[in-house]
Amino acid sequence: MAEMGSKGVTAGKIASNVQKKLTRAQEKVLQKLGKADETKDEQFEQCVQNFNKQLTEGTRLQKDLRTYLASVKAMHEASKKLNECLQEVYEPDWPGRDEASKIAENNDLLWMDYHQKLVDQALLTMDTYLGQFPDIKSRIAKRGRKLVDYDSARHHYESLQTAKKKDEAKIAKAEEELVKAQKVFEEMNVDLQEELPSLWNSRVGFYVNTFQSIAGLEENFHKEMSKLNQNLNDVLVSLEKQQGSSTFTVKAQPSDNTPAKGNKSPSPPPDGSPAATPDITVNHEPEPAGGAAPGATLPKSPSQTSLPAVVVETFSATVNGTVEGSSTAGRLDLPPGFMFKVQAQHDYTATDTDELQLKAGDVVLVIPFPNPEEQDEGWLMGVKESDWNQHKELEKCRGVFPENFTERVQ
Repeated sequence: MAEMGSKGVTAGKIASNVQKKLTRAQEKVLQKLGKADETKDEQFEQCVQNFNKQLTEGTRLQKDLRTYLASVKAMHEASKKLNECLQEVYEPDWPGRDEASKIAENNDLLWMDYHQKLVDQALLTMDTYLGQFPDIKSRIAKRGRKLVDYDSARHHYESLQTAKKKDEAKIAKAEEELVKAQKVFEEMNVDLQEELPSLWNSRVGFYVNTFQSIAGLEENFHKEMSKLNQNLNDVLVSLEKQQGSSTFTVKAQPSDNTPAKGNKSPSPPPDGSPAATPDITVNHEPEPAGGAAPGATLPKSPSQTSLPAVVVETFSATVNGTVEGSSTAGRLDLPPGFMFKVQAQHDYTATDTDELQLKAGDVVLVIPFPNPEEQDEGWLMGVKESDWNQHKELEKCRGVFPENFTERVQ
């Protein structure tokens, strides 16, 4: 019996709720058609507009803050990778290796600390701030429903009072329902009338605290990061000074890059074979007094090159593509000024009209530059032997090519 009673109560409650929804729907239709007046509260409506605006702004701020945190995390990862790269290329015998490693470690910790503090002092506060909006939004919607119930009860009571044939019992019951509906509505209305303005005013303090926290954390982060960067700079300056005062070996490394335009720099060959990439010894010595003015580029004299003495002599005697007093001057089967032969060890794709296109195995007859000042370091002037044998026209056949793509054969 108890179970049946419980089911009966539940069924009755469902029926009551269905009747309320139907009554509200009818009341709204009558209000929209202008057949029933609607209770208006302009001050409350303004509070609701402010509430919706505040919710929209807060939601956007939360979204943008999460995007900012994601960016901080991405920058952390990028910075970490960059420091890992530095540690890999920093050779064990270089000074400051331990200091550079410690700086990288502190850099990583600083990024982690910055991200965590942003979460604790900004994001969590943001989440708490927005956490109060769903409940209030639900209560605003409920207040709206109770207002419709109140208007419906009021209209029903008024219609019974103005009827030609009055039913006092129905009027009394309608009045009782009106008083009850009014009480429920006013209780909710009063609470929201107090909370909404207070919530609206709280936005100023919240925005101030949030952005002050972010600004303060970012300021401290950049201060500490600046110190680490200065320390790293000092380590690298120390490395530069030590290496700058000593003799060290530079080796050309394999690369697929082609020479840059303007001042040409030789492209490394596809492999790093010793024959194709000879070591270059660089001696850092103080510039002699009375040297060239800054910015001036002086051509190397033949005596400063690493060419054999006979080649130096030939080069020195060359004027405008001809050789005076040289044993090669009378060799009509070779181009004027011929110095030596080289053979291409790798394919080279020309990137300019003044360059030679080479295939591995091509033999090139090396000749001097008409104007030695135009010669860039690592480049030679020459004509492919096959082209010379076929055309015997130096102007059309000659071009420059990277020396480290070739090997001397004669």
